[in-house]
Amino acid sequence: MEKKQEEKNTEKVKKRTSLKNIIRRQAGLLFLIMVLIIIYINNRYECQLQLIEIDNLKKELIDIKYDALTRSSELMERSRQSRIEEYIATKESDLQTSTNPPYLLK
Repeated sequence: MEKKQEEKNTEKVKKRTSLKNIIRRQAGLLFLIMVLIIIYINNRYECQLQLIEIDNLKKELIDIKYDALTRSSELMERSRQSRIEEYIATKESDLQTSTNPPYLLK
């Protein structure tokens, strides 16, 4: 009976040592897996930050386009002939609109 007990104890010790040996042998692989997991998490985080920045830049670009369109329309409104004539009339200038049509030089 004591032999059986000793055999069981030695088997348990062997199993423990074999598990320790497996972990020791695979320590490099486990370390590599942990490093790759950390790199993966960091890469995903950086990607999310870049997507947020892209969205913000797209919104800013739309705002700038609308601003440019507004300024362009204001410039067109100010440069119309009727507006220029009104402006000149308010400044009491001697300038007048030509009554003769333009002609081509040959």
